[in-house]
Amino acid sequence: MDITIPLVGLLAVVLLLLLRFKAVGAGVAVVVALFGFYLAGTDAADTVNQLVTAVTGALADIGR
Repeated sequence: MDITIPLVGLLAVVLLLLLRFKAVGAGVAVVVALFGFYLAGTDAADTVNQLVTAVTGALADIGR
């Protein structure tokens, strides 16, 4: 997946905006980050990567 770094950056910006506008608290942000970290070590990681790849591919095709 060659969009990993930009996608992580985009998600970080979204998280910072959610924290800034107090849509979520710092505790929730930490829990979600830890969930993602531990999810990456499970068998579900391949499915999540395939889903993200499919969605980003579909969004890229819309722009053409």
